Amino acid sequence: MVRKVVIMGAAGRDFHNFNVFFRDNEDYRVVAFTAAQLPDIAGRIYPPELAGRLYPEGIPIVPEEDLPKLIREQGVDLVVFSYSDVSHQYLMERAAVAQANGADFMLLGLKSTMLESEKPVIAVTAVRTGAGKSPTSRRISKILKQRGLRVAVVRHPMPYGDLRKQVVQKFTSLEDLDRYNATIEEREDYEPHLKLGNVVLAGVDYEKVLKEAEKEGDVILWDGGNNDFPFFKPDLMITVADPLRAGHELTYWPGSVNIRMADVIIVNKVDTASYTQVNEVLENIERVNPKARVITAAMPYMVEEPELVEGRRVVVVEDGPTVTHGEMGYGAGYLMAKRLHAEIIDPRPYAVGSIKEAYEKYPHLGPVLPAMGYSERQMRELEKTINAIPAEAVVLGTPTDLSRYLKIDKPTAHVKYELQEIGPLTLEKIIDDFLKRVGL
Repeated sequence: MVRKVVIMGAAGRDFHNFNVFFRDNEDYRVVAFTAAQLPDIAGRIYPPELAGRLYPEGIPIVPEEDLPKLIREQGVDLVVFSYSDVSHQYLMERAAVAQANGADFMLLGLKSTMLESEKPVIAVTAVRTGAGKSPTSRRISKILKQRGLRVAVVRHPMPYGDLRKQVVQKFTSLEDLDRYNATIEEREDYEPHLKLGNVVLAGVDYEKVLKEAEKEGDVILWDGGNNDFPFFKPDLMITVADPLRAGHELTYWPGSVNIRMADVIIVNKVDTASYTQVNEVLENIERVNPKARVITAAMPYMVEEPELVEGRRVVVVEDGPTVTHGEMGYGAGYLMAKRLHAEIIDPRPYAVGSIKEAYEKYPHLGPVLPAMGYSERQMRELEKTINAIPAEAVVLGTPTDLSRYLKIDKPTAHVKYELQEIGPLTLEKIIDDFLKRVGL
């Protein structure tokens, strides 16, 4: 009997799981994807060009709230959970919904979803979004390039537009971000790499993305999204832990997978976390992955043009995923504004449209503005919100320079941060050992 399937997702891992496990599998029939976490990604179709011969009409993408009705009306046999950065409690509540309505519940693992590369793969993952994957990836890319190697950076997918145009995306310049109509979240992750001269690849079909990456690099650097595990089988697996959210390395999925399978674990932000928080993370690592090599690191931050911030009335814009579903509440922008004794204006009374809805959805948010722009409409709503706030300057804690593509009527001060190892074990030592092992 053919089993009817619903894949629960958020426009990323869900499509990959379909492509590598379900697409040409005649034992299953995927009746729908559900969409969560992000606005404006439901109501689309996973197109027939990508869905394959079993799905000539494509596959509908519907809101996750429709799951119980979908299971009952379609006679769904199996629900496959396929997105990341959720608590174990949240995950099992979704399992309960599936099972209460008559369906089995599945998590696809490493053997079913990882692709193998002809080139060496270094994967950077995390226990939560906002732990410091991107600064870690940038640091690794610099080390590899200093060794004379070509680096192909492959980013976790963020296909929020026309999926048929996003099968394989190759970014070599900031202009490519405009050409692909990149969202703010994509720009947050791609811009810093492009400024370093890195080639960045992403898309929807990661078998095709991998083939392109193998042409571009001597080493493939997987720069993960949220706290997901890699789509490519890593030869070196690095996981970044965040002591500001100590304990989450054991209680959030699939970061709790990453902490257990890592070859190297970076305990980041030791400059801002307490001794107790750092020690809790170290104890948890010793308990679940004592063989991992552990690096402690800081993530110092600085601001260009501090005179725009010091003692002035400012609005702080932070990295969107970190302060929304990452549950941080604030980030480097807020910390810098406090350090410079700025008056931080609460943006909530000025928020409009989907930005206002974000504050209702994420009540933990502090007096900061999440850099949300998953659609052109939402980008305009963010722009309108910023311009309505009676501030003298905008402190950008997000990695992307919003002033490059939003019409902001105030001067902007960009906060930047990089990874800095503390202690005897460094990424240079880790990478050199790895290169020797793979013969590069």
